[in-house]
Amino acid sequence: MDVSTTDQVTAVNGVSPGQGFYRALVVKRQLILAMLTLALFLSLCIDLALGPARFSLDEVLAGLLTPDAVSQQVRVVLWEIRMPVALMALVVGASLSVAGAQMQTILSNPLASPFTLGISAGASFGAALALAFGVVLIPAAIEYVVPINAFAMAMLTAFLIHALSLRRGVTIETIVLLGIAMVFIFNSLMALIQFFASQQAVAAVVFWTMGSLTKATWPKLWIALGVLAAVLPLLARHGWALTAMRLGDDKAESLGVKPRALRLEVLVLVSLLAAIAVSFVGTIGFIGLVGPHIARLLLGEDQRFFLPGSALCGALILSVGSVLSKVIIPGTVIPIGIITSLVGIPFFLFLVLNRKKASW
Repeated sequence: MDVSTTDQVTAVNGVSPGQGFYRALVVKRQLILAMLTLALFLSLCIDLALGPARFSLDEVLAGLLTPDAVSQQVRVVLWEIRMPVALMALVVGASLSVAGAQMQTILSNPLASPFTLGISAGASFGAALALAFGVVLIPAAIEYVVPINAFAMAMLTAFLIHALSLRRGVTIETIVLLGIAMVFIFNSLMALIQFFASQQAVAAVVFWTMGSLTKATWPKLWIALGVLAAVLPLLARHGWALTAMRLGDDKAESLGVKPRALRLEVLVLVSLLAAIAVSFVGTIGFIGLVGPHIARLLLGEDQRFFLPGSALCGALILSVGSVLSKVIIPGTVIPIGIITSLVGIPFFLFLVLNRKKASW
């Protein structure tokens, strides 16, 4: 029997064509993750360089790698003023994108995200209660009243959606519709708050709902980063099961996965991620929708690559958004939520119009 040249090489190397293809695919995905990481570092450096006092990339790199080699002014601006804001963009972007990615996975819906399921709207309502009327849902230090209110309402919204989803006859599509209903309910309540609040309070509420990274501090950054670092390994532990969930509940269950229990655990984890992120920076729309889809196009559904890819894509999008917010109008920092919405809305419409063509 004749053996082709390819088969001869395969026989010599001891690797079947299928194994060779798989290894090449893994290497390709690893290279994509490395390129995303490099792009993210570059965006971080550009973000640190921009501001009222602009620095060159050489000064930024010197300030990061050898702080003693730069002047005290550069060191203070980089590390005390700009670094918490720039890093918060990465952490919040990664958190929202991972939350959106896993919501889309467990709900088998390309439109699922913290924004479209009402979690961000719930957080906005909680923050508005504190900003407009001084309502404190959980006693805390004054400087953390607004984020804690936002966190409490976001988690309450997530648990309410899950509780309603446990009712008999409720489908995955119904859960998404419940989330959209929550968005309208909280938006109506927000309008009611603004109607009765003072002019100064209304201005504060409106600014908060636009989303802004400017109030980021090191303590807030450590909290957000700590939650992200704690949740990611828990999600990665269920990587195989989450990948199987994309086959549907019946097939996943035949493979030993318990869809309902997994869905509850993942929903709690991603709600925690989204709630912490939104509570510190305000409403940041569409990161949880756009980031996962970009990662899916680049890396596929395998959670070993999709999970870190979603985090990197979300962090990169928000970091680039932070850069754009500084350069569109020189001397003015546009709220980051406006930038992400302008980018996300066309993408959202594209998904809606092409949903029947998607393999969901």
